[in-house]
Amino acid sequence: MSAAELNGIKLSLIAWINQLSDVDVISFLDGLRKSRAKEDWWDELSDLQKKQILQGLKDAETGKLLSSDEFWNKLKNA
Repeated sequence: MSAAELNGIKLSLIAWINQLSDVDVISFLDGLRKSRAKEDWWDELSDLQKKQILQGLKDAETGKLLSSDEFWNKLKNA
């Protein structure tokens, strides 16, 4: 994409945002803007949290999963 095309898209987005009146859409866009400006959320996790997430991904990749019914039954019987 050329610089001119990119600038055209930016101007189009600015015009579109300027005419918005839907508070939910505006809030969503503001949240998106703020989330992109922050550090990566991964860096804010503890080592334990990272380990648990990585283990969950590994379990999912190897098919070590529970159905929703199995999960809730185990939780009820715990």
